Parts: sequence; structure tokens; C-alpha cells
Amino acid sequence: MPLWILSILLHAYVGTRIVPALPGGLWPALAFAAVLVVSAAAMPMSLLARRLRTQPWSDRLAWAGALAMGLFSSLFVLTLLRDAVLLLAWIAEALVSGAALPELAPLSAAAVVLLGAAVTVVGFFNARRTAAVVAIDIPITDLPAALHGFTIAQISDIHVGPTIKRAYMHRIVEAVNRLGADMVAVTGDLVDGSVRELAAHVAPLASLSSRHGTFFVTGNHEYYSGAQAWVVELRRLGVQVLMNEHVVLRHDEARLLVAGVTDYGAHHFDEAHRSDPQRSLHGAPADAALVKVLLAHQPRSATAASAAGFDLQLSGHTHGGQFLPWNLFVRFQQPFTAGLNRLQQLWVYTSRGTGYWGPPKRFGAPSEITHLRLVAAPG
Repeated sequence: MPLWILSILLHAYVGTRIVPALPGGLWPALAFAAVLVVSAAAMPMSLLARRLRTQPWSDRLAWAGALAMGLFSSLFVLTLLRDAVLLLAWIAEALVSGAALPELAPLSAAAVVLLGAAVTVVGFFNARRTAAVVAIDIPITDLPAALHGFTIAQISDIHVGPTIKRAYMHRIVEAVNRLGADMVAVTGDLVDGSVRELAAHVAPLASLSSRHGTFFVTGNHEYYSGAQAWVVELRRLGVQVLMNEHVVLRHDEARLLVAGVTDYGAHHFDEAHRSDPQRSLHGAPADAALVKVLLAHQPRSATAASAAGFDLQLSGHTHGGQFLPWNLFVRFQQPFTAGLNRLQQLWVYTSRGTGYWGPPKRFGAPSEITHLRLVAAPG
């Protein structure tokens, strides 16, 4: 009930600010009001649909709620911006007679509706397409010659669930396999649902191919979905799950340490899963020249990873903000939003994610399949 009440109140704010001001007479106003009524009813279903066990109705309701959430998020933000502009115009009019244009209110109301719809449509197509490949070179100091050009295909935050199914996952796997990477890293938030519900849709992961195999670390959404069951299922598919542990890959004449930690907040679900980059190195070879790569879902692991002596951390979690303006707020919760960053001697690459969460919408933060290449640092 609180979700429905909140949805109604938020939609009422947009309705009272936009509907009376829309130009064009009665019909545009009634049409937009009807859209808001449907959206207010549908939006809570994006969070509540999983309680309905009957398929395909559960997924259909989730789709409706997610689409409504995507549209309304833009309408709400644009309405706030419009009110700010109208306030400034009112102040200007009070200070300088005639400064505010009388047609500003209806024009800005129409702009909110049109821009909100346009951003949602473009964002939908951006989210539903197969993620583009982003190529990144990582300069590593004293990189062994045999590791120069070592490639990692990273996918992250796919969120297989009510709106992302097997076909979407299959397209990602095909795109990754075309890269011919030396290894594949899956940095968490693979699923939004139980093994019973989603095993068939995650199954294409078994077809991932690379020289050294596929490595996975848990994200926070795995813990919402039954992490231990998913660890068992992924291992059954041939994916190597790293839970505060490491492997040493022999690549020609060189060795590369690949470690993985559980999600930064995993201890809130299971104390035995507390994330620990230092622990992940237990039993590692005592070789100062060994290049160390850490898979950690959240960028917040970087401080501990740097202290543990890692050279590179691969993360996700942020989605790059997924769509404007939320990418402006990620920095208040995570040290890095997207892309390649440096923390002391540690490189941190934060993927914008390969799928999406919630609204099928990406705007200003495109999804990605990352093709990382280790290269020798100059000098």
C-alpha cells in the first residue's frame, strides 16, 4: 500500500503542474492525464510482480511497471526543472517588468511531455540493443612481455529477470565469443530471480569461450536472489566462481593472478561471505613481479584492493547511472562512476553494465561489453 500511495502522490504532482498548462485544448490534456493514471497504477508492479507466481502474467506486469517507471522518471525530473525555470522567470518578471514571456508556461509544459516521451523511446532502444564493444588498453608497469596484449572480455550487470531473457543473453554471449579473448570476467549482478525461475535463461553462459575460461564474482543482486544456489548453478555451467580466492593462469612463459571477491555488502546476508581482497590472495605465489587482477562487483572495493597490492580491479554495479540525471548522483555512493580510473598504483575499470536494471532505459550511459587489453606501461 505505501508503494501505491507514493506512486499516486508523485504522479499527482506531475499532473497538477503539467495537465492544466498543456496547450492545444481539452484532448491533449485528457490524453496526458490518462497516461499518468495508467502509469500511477502500473509503476509499483515493477517491484511487486514477482509475488505473482503465474507466468506469463508476472513478467507482463513487470514489463508494464518497468516501462511506466522509465517514462515517469523523466517526466518527474523534467517537471522539477520546469518549475525551477518558471520560478526564475517569475523572479525576473518581478524585478524587470515584462521580462517573463507569457507563453513560457504552456510551451514548457509541452516540452516536458515531448522530451519525456522522446528520452524514454530512445532510452528503450538503447537498453534493448546488444551492448557495443568498448576497447580499453590498461598500461601495467613491468608487464612481462608474454602478457603484453593479454585480453579480458568483461560483462557485468546483465540482470537476467522479468524483462531480460535467454535471447538477450544469447546475443551477449555471441558478441563476447567473437572477441576471442584470453579470459572472460563476469563482474556480478547477473540475475534478478531464483535458479528455478531463471536457470534456462542464464544457460547460454555455458557457451562462452576463451583461452583460460570464464570467471564470476557475486554482486548484490545475487544475494537478493539466492547467492549460494546461483554459485552451484554457475559452476555446473562451467563458470569458475571466485569467492575471496584466486587462480594463477599460465599464459605462455608468464603467469597472471586472477582473484575475485564476494560483493562489498555480502556480509549483510552471510558473514562467511564477507568481501576481503587480502584474503583472496591467501596462498598466492611470493613473486613481486606477478601481475594481479581483482574482480570485484563494486568500485568501493578499490581501497582494500590497492592496499592488498593489486594492479587492476574490474568492477560494475553503477551502470554508469543508466540514464540522466542519475549518473550525476552515483559519485556520492561509489568512488568511480564509469571508465578507467587510478587509485594510487591500482587501475580500476568500472563497466557501465551489459544489461540494465528496472526500466528498460539507457540514456547518456550506454551499455557495454568491455574488451580490455594489458599493455606495457611506457618508460
